[in-house]
Amino acid sequence: MADRYPVRVISPDEFEAFSAVPNEAFLVTWPAEAIETERQVTEWDRTIAAFDGSQMVGTGTSYSFQLTVPGSTAGAAGISAISVLPSHRRRGVLTGMMQYLLSDAISHGEPLAILFASETAIYGRYGFGLATWQQRFQIRRGEGTLVAGPAAAGSGEPQLRSAEASDVQAELAQVYQTLLAGRPGMLARDDRWWGYLLADTEFRRSGMSPRRCLLAEDESGPRGYALYRTKPEWGNDGLPDGTLRISELMALDPATAAALWADLLNRDLVGEVIANMRPVDDPLLAMLTDQRRARPSIGDGLWVRLTDLPTALCQRSYAGPVDLVLEVADPVMPGNAGRWRLQAGGPDEDGKATCERTTAPADLNLPVQALGAGYLGGARLGQLAAAGWIEEVTSGAVARLSAAMAWDPAPWASTMF
Repeated sequence: MADRYPVRVISPDEFEAFSAVPNEAFLVTWPAEAIETERQVTEWDRTIAAFDGSQMVGTGTSYSFQLTVPGSTAGAAGISAISVLPSHRRRGVLTGMMQYLLSDAISHGEPLAILFASETAIYGRYGFGLATWQQRFQIRRGEGTLVAGPAAAGSGEPQLRSAEASDVQAELAQVYQTLLAGRPGMLARDDRWWGYLLADTEFRRSGMSPRRCLLAEDESGPRGYALYRTKPEWGNDGLPDGTLRISELMALDPATAAALWADLLNRDLVGEVIANMRPVDDPLLAMLTDQRRARPSIGDGLWVRLTDLPTALCQRSYAGPVDLVLEVADPVMPGNAGRWRLQAGGPDEDGKATCERTTAPADLNLPVQALGAGYLGGARLGQLAAAGWIEEVTSGAVARLSAAMAWDPAPWASTMF
């Protein structure tokens, strides 16, 4: 099948033809400005297509990321732009491209592969586990009354000002970089990615305003920011009913989080505030006097795949001591399969985790997808065991591994790629 639809790296002058495949597969039309924006972050040696003769029939790419993991960082291949022409579905095109990209991650020394799934039924069969969830808030006029806890007063209230996001990129990056190390699931951003994320093309606006920025700061520097768009609307009753949609809100302390949310939830002429891709432990829910008014809804976030199992498991820290033998199934990457002994102390103990092959009896039997799901500390392995994905051989082993892999704060994949 791979010979029938060979996969190779494309050249920059093939990018327009490359973009036409996801256009058809995802029922969209990328304008020229969107294609040019994508070029900013494209890594040409990691951007591939599958061919039927001279015709591109499938596409994929990887981005070289540094991913925050519990207690550390790890190299991760950010897999994206996966598409197959409708005429070539169910022919093994996707499998050939995924095998190429996973092998490419290994060649780049990346123990992890990550992605956001357009359809969640697809990627489990390639060894990915759902590692993060995210929330959507929808708060209507007059429903955003906040009461922050007493600790919020300790740092003092910041000053807020509107700014052009591109003019304060350095300030935004400073806030983001400060938060990066403490939250599993976040991706390091260089100037290319900041430029990509702040690009304000018409294609990205979806009928809303240009991107707006609210910056929180004091004499010591920036403490937080919010990026958002607005859309005016008036009801048949003559009352204003505009929409304010938050794309990113970051705060270094409780007082700043409260100040940013209070401002955005109380704007004139706004009937509804919508915030997508918020963490499952967002402090806003603990600040609202009526949490139901946030109307939180949960969706899947980042999927994680261990490409180099022992390196990945040794790269992160553990919340408590663990010494277990894992029998891992991985038919896609057989080098990960087999029996491994994972040993680690808690975060305050000296010494890194070790993960070595062993012939000792297994305490747990599990697929590599389960380790991907639990890797960032968000999934409860007991849930996967109850669903039949993990077999407990030694009594209590699931609880011990789940407790060791859990992490606070919850993982949050804030950067879509």
